[in-house]
Amino acid sequence: MVGTARKGRLTGSGVLAAALVAIALSGCNDHAAAPVTRAAIVRTEIVQPRDRQASVTLTGEIQARFRTDLSFRVSGRVLARYVDVGAHVEAGEVLALLDPVEQRADVDAATTAVIAAESQLRVARATFERQKALIAKGFTTRTVHDQAQEGLRTAEGALEAAKAELGTSKDALGYTALRAEAAGVVTARNLEVGQVVQAAQPVFSLAQDGERDAVFDIYESLFFGDLDDSRVSLALVSDAGVTANGHVREVSPAIDAKSATIRVKIAIQDPPAAMTLGSAVAGTVKAKAEQQIALPWSALAAAGSKPAVWTVDPVTKTAALRPVTIGGYEAREVLIEAGLKPGERVVIDGGKLLSVGQAVTYEGDRS
Repeated sequence: MVGTARKGRLTGSGVLAAALVAIALSGCNDHAAAPVTRAAIVRTEIVQPRDRQASVTLTGEIQARFRTDLSFRVSGRVLARYVDVGAHVEAGEVLALLDPVEQRADVDAATTAVIAAESQLRVARATFERQKALIAKGFTTRTVHDQAQEGLRTAEGALEAAKAELGTSKDALGYTALRAEAAGVVTARNLEVGQVVQAAQPVFSLAQDGERDAVFDIYESLFFGDLDDSRVSLALVSDAGVTANGHVREVSPAIDAKSATIRVKIAIQDPPAAMTLGSAVAGTVKAKAEQQIALPWSALAAAGSKPAVWTVDPVTKTAALRPVTIGGYEAREVLIEAGLKPGERVVIDGGKLLSVGQAVTYEGDRS
């Protein structure tokens, strides 16, 4: 009995010891399950709207304000060509010649017709003078006198017609030489020596000297923006140091069906000599200035499928995820249209590992 009682006491002591050990171990586990949470180090900035002016830059081409298609006024075979594409010509300079054989023959025939008409006029005048003298003396009839007078008038008309035909023939002979109507640069050529061309068939294109335009093909959506004004800043693509200013001179009323663009012509004010015909030029137009909140791309996060940013509570110094509405994107910044208020603190770097309600610490704002 005594042995049994002792055995029971030992068993009770063991249970007590086991319980104490379990409590001690349980305390250790509780301590391990509640680690100390450290505040995340982030960079922040105070949201303040700033005056921003967006701009759009497109590439166009320098063209002449006035361009002319040149053609012969008569048909014929090309005898000579004196200029090629890119040549600068002066007003009145001969560009090409047609074989003038046919026109010279017409001039010779018209000259002969004039000589014959002059001879007929002399005869008719002499006849009339004689009839005029005879009727004064009563030696002829009024009918014969009137016929002589009518013959004189007919001969005079025939001479005038012959002279007009001679003038037309000489003009046609002059038209066998194609001359530049104004000083400029030849931009296209559509004839070769020996080719037979028809009257009014375009054979040269001439870009006249003087005023220049920068021509752009612009997407229709650009016209929906609120532009500052019609002024455009221009710069050569090959040399950005060559610049000029211009203003919108003409907007095409039709949209190109293939490219969905609208052709716009910019009148260049005092174009530099380096802005030659055909040069590629970059045109920049600015939108009206407006106040916008701009944040760096690193500040952008996501709340589900929507854009968001991390904000910091000024009292608790904890992070919160705030959905925002994006107004636009730029090369280094994103424009916030809605969701933030001026004066709020936003995390701009270090927000990738943040969680809602997490404590944060920051040293200063972005300069």
